Amino acid sequence: MAIAITLQNFLASRGADYDVVFHSPTATSRQTARAAHIPAGCLVKSVVLQDEHGYLMAVVPADSKVRVADLERQLHRRLRLATEDEIASLFADCERGAVPALGVAYGLETVVDYSVESAPEVYFEGGDHQALVHMRGEQFSNLMRDAGHSRFAERA
Repeated sequence: MAIAITLQNFLASRGADYDVVFHSPTATSRQTARAAHIPAGCLVKSVVLQDEHGYLMAVVPADSKVRVADLERQLHRRLRLATEDEIASLFADCERGAVPALGVAYGLETVVDYSVESAPEVYFEGGDHQALVHMRGEQFSNLMRDAGHSRFAERA
């Protein structure tokens, strides 16, 4: 599979400069970083949360976890992890567990941890378990300029 069509269309509409890196199938972000021979800190992952206001995508480095309590306090929201079925319906053109870290491409409110902005290069899931989108960190930050930015990641 190439990258998800929604993601592909979003990147094209923004004139994004990127390439696709293929790797052997993996099940976790850390496995993906190893299989693609990239530092885990350059691979970003998404965590989809939900509350009565809707869905929220939190973006952190693959070697980190989301401190949900910090996000709740900062956003004044009571969040829970979205279910696999909810995520599958939001990202219909993606395989389960391979959600691109560009929630804005799917119309989701998105918040990015500040630690992502310091990465010189960024890799993220392309919609399946074998393809990563790769771009300069500056390009990723530009695509996320309308997203929220905060500190909520904790190295795992």
